[in-house]
Amino acid sequence: MIEARELCKNFKDKKRGVVKAVDHVSFSCKAGEVYGLLGPNGAGKTTTLRILSTALKPTSGTAIINGTDVTVDPQKVRSQIGFLSGNTGLYGRLTAREMVTYFGNLYGMEKQAIRRRSDELFALLDMKDFADSRNEKLSTGMKQKVSIVRSVLHDPPVMVFDEPTNGLDVMSSRTIVDFIKHCRDSGKCVIFSTHIMSEAMRLCDRVAIIHNGRIYREGTVNDLLQATGQNNLEDAFIKIVGE
Repeated sequence: MIEARELCKNFKDKKRGVVKAVDHVSFSCKAGEVYGLLGPNGAGKTTTLRILSTALKPTSGTAIINGTDVTVDPQKVRSQIGFLSGNTGLYGRLTAREMVTYFGNLYGMEKQAIRRRSDELFALLDMKDFADSRNEKLSTGMKQKVSIVRSVLHDPPVMVFDEPTNGLDVMSSRTIVDFIKHCRDSGKCVIFSTHIMSEAMRLCDRVAIIHNGRIYREGTVNDLLQATGQNNLEDAFIKIVGE
């Protein structure tokens, strides 16, 4: 459902000139799979995912999302994906339910469908106690749950998670991890970026080591451990990047 083809994204910097944020990145991810982009801050993970979500246009190359080219029909691509990051803002004066309903209207959903799907997701994420509370009064973990619901309300086949547990406490992070597993078990295509090795080991069917905008190595966690002769993913990552 996701196929990145030689994606490149360059930015101009006054001091450094042309910076290659994404440098000929190619990979694929299918339905019912979690594909992880594993790398440090500044590696190119977020830029890659923003290209997939059509928030950024690639300098060259392209990506196909559920059969649609991101550079040809970005509007259709947006209808096929749900995008969640760790720093998504919410309208503070709206309640959680009002926020979700607002996005349901943007997705073009009918009123009854919005209500039915909202109730389903509120129950799944244990949100009923604060569904009608203003977002400005919610904890960080609660806000992230609202962001999840608004991202998946239209039941997209492709999910994009960009460092979704960044800044969250243990319990809130666990909720996000469990939800990603739920997406995979529901047959969705999931791409997930992180710099937290334990999350990658728990969640990802396959991972790509990305650094300086390039993919250095790709495979299952066991593939990477065997190829590097290491016992844990952190040591394997350091060895791959060092090489």
